[in-house]
Formats: sequence, structure tokens, C-alpha cells
Amino acid sequence: MNDPNSEPNPPAPSPAEPPPLPPDAQAAYAARAAKMRRFDLPFAALLPVFGGALIGLVLRLIFNGAPGSAWAPMLVVFILIAPVVIGAVTVYLAERRQARGLRYHFFAPWLSVGLCMAGAMLFVLEGAICVALIFPLYALLGSIGGMLMGALCRWAGWSKTPTVYSLAFLPVVLTLFGVGHDEPSRIDRVERSVLVQAAPETVWRQLLDADHIRAAEVDRAWMYRIGVPTPLAGLTHEDAAGLTREVRMGKGIHFRQRSADWQPGRYVQWQYQFAPDSIPAGALDDHVEIGGRYFDLTGTRYTLVPHGAATELRIRMDYRVSTGFNWYAAPLARWLIGDFSDTILQFYRHRAETAAAA
Repeated sequence: MNDPNSEPNPPAPSPAEPPPLPPDAQAAYAARAAKMRRFDLPFAALLPVFGGALIGLVLRLIFNGAPGSAWAPMLVVFILIAPVVIGAVTVYLAERRQARGLRYHFFAPWLSVGLCMAGAMLFVLEGAICVALIFPLYALLGSIGGMLMGALCRWAGWSKTPTVYSLAFLPVVLTLFGVGHDEPSRIDRVERSVLVQAAPETVWRQLLDADHIRAAEVDRAWMYRIGVPTPLAGLTHEDAAGLTREVRMGKGIHFRQRSADWQPGRYVQWQYQFAPDSIPAGALDDHVEIGGRYFDLTGTRYTLVPHGAATELRIRMDYRVSTGFNWYAAPLARWLIGDFSDTILQFYRHRAETAAAA
């Protein structure tokens, strides 16, 4: 029993407070905590990138019409606005989580654009050729969208989520109103020349008949580097209508070059003829198909000019580009065709000089 006259039990002593951490230890602890918060979810830093890419992929699924349709992906409203939207959404999602710098605003949209294009290729919405040709423009426009959204979020204090996502469907709204459906045509030509150490007759034979073409002879041309199949052979015969050259390329591509205007050893003017089965499905992207809605080669002319024992071989390639963004597509086509012209002239030069030496 407890003695009523005894003193009550004293309270248990509270545990001593831990001594404060030294300043250096506190800084290290804070740094570790911040690092853990940055990686609180797997791949959390990439969530804005995935979000921007997803918006772009949804738009690409909407704009999946055939060439010339109201929802074709080559419409200028899709080409120009979709990458801006991808960049804006990427930066907006990132800024909501953590303030970012100008470098993030500029370069992060590149990842979103690249991921969106990879998804389009995965779902067979785009081919490698189109992706390689359009990526520089998409990356630049994505950066513009990211920089604009970064300025709105950081300096204007703008954070209206419904408005941001409604802007993502601006291309859809403009298309419904028929904006950006124009596809003006631009006709242009490229001319190149090379000096061949062989007689015109030798060069002429190589122009008419080139068989067993190896990829290594022509694959330095950028059009082949980005996925266009390399040529295999080009053999010519003469009939009542003129010269006919049968051209075979990789992936089953075949077509004819016809000429009613030529002089042996001096010049030949080729026109292109494509049959319904000339380009098998999947061999080329629809958007860069020769003779298609957006691009065509209208003629190729070779001219041979004697220079003593040598021959100057000239090429002139006429082509058409028909898009709503010819300011980008036409210079790109000119560069690719010019690069191809240089490569094919070197091919004929090498073959003719080899034949002359033999």
C-alpha cells in the first residue's frame, strides 16, 4: 500500500533534446532531401516530356487523312501549330511542378517532339523519311512554343490549365473552318556539271545502260541516307516511240524514263512514267512519293560537251513542290536534288573513266 504521508512520485525526466546539427551537416541533409524529392516518382522529370509527346500524338491521330483530304497531316495548320503546342504543353507541365530555366524551355520540347515522332513511326503513321525531313522544323517550332509558354508562366504569372489544353486543339478548330488548306505549286530546277576524263561516246553508253549498281556507289547522297532505296539498274532500249529506260530500285520500286528528244553522244531529255505498281506499299512515304500530290520530278536532261579528250557532263533536273509551307519544303527539295545530282554525276564519271581505262 502507498503511504499517504509519502511524497508523490516525481515525473519521469523527459528525454534530452538532440543537439542541433552543425551548419555543414544541415546543408548536406537539405541537399539529400531535395534530391530525394526530385526523384519521388520513377522518371518524374520526364513526365512533362511524355505529356507533350502524348498531345502531339493525339493530334497526329486526328490528322491522319489521305493526301489532299481535309485532315491530311501535310496541312500547314498541322505542320506549324502542332509542334508549337507540343513545346508549350511540355513547358507548362514542367513549370507547374518546378520552375525551369531558359535552356529547359528551349531544349525540352525537342525530346517531346522526338518522342512524338517515334510514337508516330511505331503506329505506322509516319515513315523514317518524313521524320528525318520534318524534324528540324518541328524542333525549332517546339522551342518557340516552349519559350512562349515559359514566358507566360514565369513572368506573366499565367497558369490557366483549361486554356492551355484548349489551345492544344487549335489546329482542329482551324481545320474545321477550312483554314490552311491551300497547296500552291512551285516549279524549279537544279543544274550541276562534272568533267569526265573519257570520250563522249563512252559517257553516253554509261548514261543509257548502268547495271549492277552497288549501294556504295551512290549512298553518299542524303536522300539515300534518310531511307530512299538505292537504284539497282537502269537499262535502255529503243522503240518506235523513242528511248525507254527501265529503272529498278530497292524495295521493288520500278519505273520508266522515256525520251523522244535525244542525240547520241550529245544530249538526252528524260520524262518519268509511273505505273500503279511502280512504288509498292511501304517502299516510300506517301508525302515524298515521286509523282505524288506534294512532289514530282518533271524531267531530267543530260548534256555532253566535248573538251579535248574529256567530256563535260551536265545534268538539269526539273521538279515540282506543292505544299502550304513551300518556304520550307522547296529549299529542302532543292538541297536534296542538288545533292543527288552531284552524286549521280560522280557515279557516271567513275563508271565512264573506269570503262575508258579498261
